[in-house]
Amino acid sequence: MPIFSRIMLKLSGEALGGEKGTGLDEKAINAIATEIREVAAAGIEIAVVVGAGNFLRGATATQIGIERGTADYMGMMATVMNALALQSAIEAKGYATRVLSAIQTHQVAENYIRRRAIRHMEKGRIVILAGGTGNPYFTTDTAAALRATELGCNVLLKATKVDGIYTADPMKDPKATRYDKLGYKEAIEKNLKVMDATAFTLCRENNLPIMVYSIKDSGNTLLAVKGKQVGTLVQGE
Repeated sequence: MPIFSRIMLKLSGEALGGEKGTGLDEKAINAIATEIREVAAAGIEIAVVVGAGNFLRGATATQIGIERGTADYMGMMATVMNALALQSAIEAKGYATRVLSAIQTHQVAENYIRRRAIRHMEKGRIVILAGGTGNPYFTTDTAAALRATELGCNVLLKATKVDGIYTADPMKDPKATRYDKLGYKEAIEKNLKVMDATAFTLCRENNLPIMVYSIKDSGNTLLAVKGKQVGTLVQGE
């Protein structure tokens, strides 16, 4: 039985880009849509925040001379493209979705309004949140923590390409070891790169547990909703 009734799923843009992590990969998007469908079929209310790293990272854009604020707004627009791609894949599997954006894109998405998002979820619709927080200098991880708190989610599920939080980057350091559990304070003090400090702090202040797990392993999202240990759990000390 699920132990969470309303979840926030944070998807990186790279997850939608498949093995290359860039652009849009049909196989990867359909696999993620299937994961979300399984959770929805269990009666769980779902909100999803999408990143934009498969198209653009604000920090990277600044390296080629684009002013940081402008680069971040470009990234917000890229999240809208990802949200629409995910919406199409989910609806092809028979589930109603709504895309709500923190930046105004009237032709393709509704404006983000907290009560509207909650009402959509109560009606069984999968809510996909684009545009980050609507402000530059904030990551989509922070947007996920903020929206999860606003919408009364029971948990923040951060789906990544690795199966949890490690002492170092497991792709670069073969000696890196995985944490099964962490406290918010420890995650912040050790400057673990899986989420930024602002996102960790928001979750800590609102006692919102975080599960970091691999989206590449089929069925992991539903297992996480059921309370299974599929990655690293970050919660109160």
